[in-house]
Formats: sequence, structure tokens, C-alpha cells
Amino acid sequence: MIDLHYWTTPNGHKITMFLEEAGLAYRIVPVNISAGDQLKPEFLAIAPNNRIPAIVDHAPEGGGAPVSLFESGAILLYLADKIGRFVPPASDVRGRAEVLQWLFWQMGGLGPMAGQNHHFSQYAPEKIPYAINRYVNETGRLYGVLNKRLADREFMAGADYSIADMASYPWIVPHARQGQNLDDFPHLARWFGAIKARPATERAYARAAEVNTAPTVSAASAALLFGQTAATVAKT
Repeated sequence: MIDLHYWTTPNGHKITMFLEEAGLAYRIVPVNISAGDQLKPEFLAIAPNNRIPAIVDHAPEGGGAPVSLFESGAILLYLADKIGRFVPPASDVRGRAEVLQWLFWQMGGLGPMAGQNHHFSQYAPEKIPYAINRYVNETGRLYGVLNKRLADREFMAGADYSIADMASYPWIVPHARQGQNLDDFPHLARWFGAIKARPATERAYARAAEVNTAPTVSAASAALLFGQTAATVAKT
């Protein structure tokens, strides 16, 4: 059994998508980040960066004590290696490199840039045109990179669906909020539609609707989500 400490963000969706695809037994432990659950000691014990998602695998390979992980990319790679699916083995040097480089492209590029796009265009109390344009344009550039990549292959790493696709898809879901039109990226749109139609994707997003029935950010939760500093870490 895997405990998934989760909230309904793109990074959280990555892991429910994987678990539904893999058919692994899991239990969702809601971490309401708008209410400050990510700052509770029991969560910080497994996720010291106070960000979701995190997992606890109670049946790790080789047995022994449970394994806990935070950071969505690390979780995806761990789970894929655990079941031997959605990432090539180490013996397939080239195939594994293809998946890993696009997984880290999402972790280091698409996620952070789209996240800043969301912040400055949707949540910042002061609308700063330079910041909004900067991150909307950079998000569009990354969409263009992915569109070009998908021009001659079904999925990001080739013919096989992988953790790179699972990592990237949730960050494309809010494309309208990011100021992006999928009609401008036909290969990306084709890929997006194919993943959206997968039964496991549908099940993952259905779980999200069950967990978070009021997905809004209030003034109080915005202060909590966006006002953390080093002093916040010191207090927890």
C-alpha cells in the first residue's frame, strides 16, 4: 500500500495519474495547502520542503521499513522503477536518457515557468505587466518546444507513454489560464487529447474532484501559500 499525501495541483495530479495507470494500491491523505496542512509536523516529517505531493511506500522492494519520498519527479521515477514500467531500465541507456531528460525538462522548466505564470496573472495582488508578459511568453516558448518535439513521435520520449508525459500533462491542463491557445500547437494538442482520453487520466481527475470540492484561493489562503519565508521554515 502507498500513502499519497496529496492536493489537487498539477504536481499532485502527476502521481494520481501514475498510480491509476499502474494499478497500484494507494490511499490518498489529503493535504489542504490552502488551510496550512503542509506545515503540520506529521507532513513535514516526510516532506521537509512543505510541498505536496509526498508518498510513503509501505511495501518497498526488498522489504524493510517504509520508504518516504517528496518531490514529484523523484516520486515518479521511484514508482516507475518499482514496477518496471513507464521508464526504460538502466540497461537501456538511450531509452532511459530520453525519458529522464524530458522528465527533468518539465521539473526545471515547464512547471516552474507555468507556476510563475499562474502566480503573476492570477494571484498577485498587483498586476505587473512585465512579469505577466515574461512568464506568459516563456510558457508559450516551452509549449513550442514540446509541440516541435511531438511533431514526429506519439509521446515525449517516443512511441511509449512514460513518466515524462505524466509529469507534463497536468501543467498543460490550465492552458487557457496560462494565456495559451492549443490551436497554435497542433502536435501538442493531439498529444494532450490522447492523454486526456486515457481511462487512468479520467480516474485521476475524478479523484481530485472528490478530494477538493472548493478549489478556490481566498485572501487568507493566498497569504499562506505565497507569503512563506525562511522564518516560516524555522518555526515548523
